[in-house]
Amino acid sequence: MDSKLRRMAILCSMAVIGMVSLLVLYMNRPPKNNRNGSLSQTESPSPGPEEQEESSVGRGQIGDDLSAFLKDHTFFDQEINPVLEAARDNAVRLSLVVTSVEKDLRIQIVDSLGEPVAGESFYVRLDGLGEYKDLDKDGIIYIGDLAAGEYSVELMPLEGYRAPSNGTRVRVKDRVEYVAIDDISLLIRTEEEIDAEAEDTAVVEALEDADRTEITKFQKSTANSRVGIDVSKWNGEIDWDRVKNAGVEFAIIRAGYRGSVTGTLVEDPYFSANIRGASASGIPVGVYFFTQAVNEVEAVEEASAVLRLIREYKLDYPVFIDTEGAGGNGRADGLDVDTRTAVCEAFCRTITNAGYSAGVYGSRNWYNNNLHAAQLENYCIWLAEYRSAPLYQGYYQMWQYTSKGSIDGIAGNVDMNVSYLQMP
Repeated sequence: MDSKLRRMAILCSMAVIGMVSLLVLYMNRPPKNNRNGSLSQTESPSPGPEEQEESSVGRGQIGDDLSAFLKDHTFFDQEINPVLEAARDNAVRLSLVVTSVEKDLRIQIVDSLGEPVAGESFYVRLDGLGEYKDLDKDGIIYIGDLAAGEYSVELMPLEGYRAPSNGTRVRVKDRVEYVAIDDISLLIRTEEEIDAEAEDTAVVEALEDADRTEITKFQKSTANSRVGIDVSKWNGEIDWDRVKNAGVEFAIIRAGYRGSVTGTLVEDPYFSANIRGASASGIPVGVYFFTQAVNEVEAVEEASAVLRLIREYKLDYPVFIDTEGAGGNGRADGLDVDTRTAVCEAFCRTITNAGYSAGVYGSRNWYNNNLHAAQLENYCIWLAEYRSAPLYQGYYQMWQYTSKGSIDGIAGNVDMNVSYLQMP
């Protein structure tokens, strides 16, 4: 818990005490004479000198001077005043959120508002296995390679914080179950919290395979196809009514991405505005997420993040995992074909288990060289190939035919697509 929240708790306590004191002072204000010089019914005559002396001796001043606390230099001392001490204890009360995806534990140390507490070196004790430290001080401790079974997790005491008195019981899963992680929202960050320039580094692989036959004009729909676009923060603010009037029949919107360096889950800063704007204009939508997952566990995290972000929206098109590289330096760029295929499968299975349609996005070379594409054909294949007619020999249901399109309502280039999905 940072010092700002502690100060807020102290100030709130001071305000309450001040208000109570002022109320009591008001109720015990000195009596006033009425206009005819007599005392009101609720007032008493002032005591004479002898009575004053007797009264002061008899009544004393202990408890009578309601503003005396202002003269007490120790009153606001956090270490001494019991009222403020209680407020401080409540403000730094901690709890644990513990989940398991596959033979692992993710332990999140959260405050009374449910937010991860960063900036502290927390320790947890796992029964029978010893202590683990939050090395990067992000409020999250990850423990892998655990045997399946029941464990107790205990947060070790740290000065200035109140840890749970009892351990938290949790079951470590033996294998991935491809179900959404309920508390994934604690891991989703905004671009204001990260170095977006370093983290958001997806490379359009299809550009390497483009030729002079690339179609850049917006195509017309047919009886078996519809035309649309896909957008992200790179397209800036969009006038969706103008886009709709230009003939766009669907939009695939980036929900977010996993950072290429740290692996942080990040929401696209334009996601909410784009999906709300497109939907309000009557444009059917789907979403995609740029992956840098290095295993199935992280793929389930990514799918869970998307499911969290889309929970209040209606989707007409699938949820896609974007498997582009990150320029060769991304944390997932060096995955072998088996692992990358497993990542895509885990993402898609988690999405479909939640009741949505799922799909995979990639270029022709990516499908041919970096994935076992045949293992993913149960999902929607979104092909990126920038030429007049794709050379890809596998099945696909959507085709991104250019990244150099132009459409009214969007400044600059925009990706254009043809969908062969059977939509209602």
